[in-house]
Amino acid sequence: GQVKVFRALYTFEPRTPDELYFEEGDIIYISDMSDTNWWKGTCKGRTGLIPSNYVAEQAESIDNPLHEAAKRGNLSWLRECLDNRVGVNGLDKAGNTALYWACHGGHKDIVDMLFTQPNLELNQQNKLGDTALHAAAWKGYADIVEVLLAKGARTDLKNNEKKLALDMATNAACASLLKKKSAG
Repeated sequence: GQVKVFRALYTFEPRTPDELYFEEGDIIYISDMSDTNWWKGTCKGRTGLIPSNYVAEQAESIDNPLHEAAKRGNLSWLRECLDNRVGVNGLDKAGNTALYWACHGGHKDIVDMLFTQPNLELNQQNKLGDTALHAAAWKGYADIVEVLLAKGARTDLKNNEKKLALDMATNAACASLLKKKSAG
């Protein structure tokens, strides 16, 4: 099942013990929408019921929470997303994974955290054909290039402009790591 993620626009005061209390600005993870009136949600580690109309009208949907967390380098939010089973390989509108954004932003702690997840898709190409390795090389993050290569990132994938990650490397450190790997 797909976990849906929302940001509460108002505080919700429960009327019964089954209902979930949350405050304005809280992130809510909806795991079960099978009942049309009451959705099952988690907020700050507590799980309970939320009136579905309340979420629909009083909350803002966050389409790619894992991507947002990765982009901002927000480790605690990323961990919370993963704990609430937000899919690790989801793609945003441009076809990017959260790993791509973590590499693009130079957030090595986020990259390391994503690699703790089973089935992380390492070589996913976005709509421009770029992989996480392309992003790290282009942005000049040698430490991240090194991690990606150690985890088995492919160096032979070309983007839509027929460029390898090596062709996009913006500094000598990244280029030398990629050369070594493709020669090896």
